[in-house]
Amino acid sequence: MREYLLTLCITAAVTYLLTGPVRKFAIVAGAMPEIRARDVHREPTPRLGGIAMFFGLCAGLLVADHLTNLNEVFEKSNEPRALLSGAALIWLIGVLDDKFEIDALIKLGGQMIAAGVMVMQGLTILWLPVPLVGTVALTQWQGTLLTVALVVITINAVNFVDGLDGLAAGMVCIASAAFFMYAYRIWYSYGIEAAAPATLFAAILMGMCLGFLPHNMHPARIFMGDSGSMLIGLVLAAGAISVTGQVDPDIMRLFSGSERNAVHQMVPVYIPLLMPLTIIAIPAADLILAIVRRTWRGQSPFAADRGHLHHRLLEIGHSHSRAVLIMYFWSALIAFGALTYSVNAASMWIVLGVVILSAIGLALLLLPRFRPRTPRWAEAFVPPRYRRRGGLPAEAQEARPQDAEAADGQYGPTGAEQPAAVDAQSPVTVGVAGANGATAIGGRGSSKVRI
Repeated sequence: MREYLLTLCITAAVTYLLTGPVRKFAIVAGAMPEIRARDVHREPTPRLGGIAMFFGLCAGLLVADHLTNLNEVFEKSNEPRALLSGAALIWLIGVLDDKFEIDALIKLGGQMIAAGVMVMQGLTILWLPVPLVGTVALTQWQGTLLTVALVVITINAVNFVDGLDGLAAGMVCIASAAFFMYAYRIWYSYGIEAAAPATLFAAILMGMCLGFLPHNMHPARIFMGDSGSMLIGLVLAAGAISVTGQVDPDIMRLFSGSERNAVHQMVPVYIPLLMPLTIIAIPAADLILAIVRRTWRGQSPFAADRGHLHHRLLEIGHSHSRAVLIMYFWSALIAFGALTYSVNAASMWIVLGVVILSAIGLALLLLPRFRPRTPRWAEAFVPPRYRRRGGLPAEAQEARPQDAEAADGQYGPTGAEQPAAVDAQSPVTVGVAGANGATAIGGRGSSKVRI
């Protein structure tokens, strides 16, 4: 465990220290595209954060190669070299896209080639544990197609969810933490050396995300861009492929005792099928909804829009930071819920806990629709947005302009609403300032509210 923690810390430190110089390089190189209609940030922000993340990946692999216990991973397996080859290729494609905006089909082809490079070096799915059937060996073509599909889906799922400051890095960090615990349990508890590469990949991925997050949290100073989102998506997929298709579930020796105990003990066998899906459940759901939405409108599945889950959270009134935290919550609930169930599938407390936390998550989603009426005696103990100033309800204060001159033109000295006042019940356009801090998408200083 200490070697993994050291690798994680070195990866995070290198990524963190390099992100600042990379930001300056991105500004000089002109990798600061103009604000697009689907963006939610107000200032042009440099991209190319994936450069720092890639060198963090290289540093993590280099350190692990010189550690006594982790050096065996490089001696007995070719998977780390396969990961580095695929990561270098997908990173190069991402850098070119961040700078020159290459075509989506070219990126898709590059993703498939990167997956093929990893397959050629041995990082592929060899068999699958299928419920009620057992372990099914795959042919070379079946394993290759399944591996390429999983890599492409994971890369694009992470890329699709990269729409708010700190969202993609945080969600992937949460997913990789759950995956690290699962892979480490297989490697340490069952003594299966084939799970060691996946454990190493998860530790390095956590370090990459943790090192980049301080620079990427709202308001972000730099974006990871496609060079970063596609890179972490590929590393996440590589870990899932390694532990799913390389670890033979039969060597876990779970089939002992009564039939009921065998069924409960077999849950870790089938979790490799589910864990790669649960750790990208939110990005994958966003990806599927985006494809359905765009094709229904007669658009290309790769056409950008503002209908992603994080955009909808801003639309219903969540602030930028609150929307990111809600996405974190659901990612952690799904990933760690599956992890906990794999440890003890017979406990109903786990199911009950997941149900309770899901109810809390739904309440948080609907929170902006609640309009609390704070008593006047309690106004000193609540945030200013919930106070009634001049007889106006709390929601009217949210829509009230912050500019003093504009406020004088719409509200009287006593706070009485004038005819030109903004209707508190009128909807606010998506991403426009005024809805609990949601950021604007127009030009700088834009704060228009639809009435």
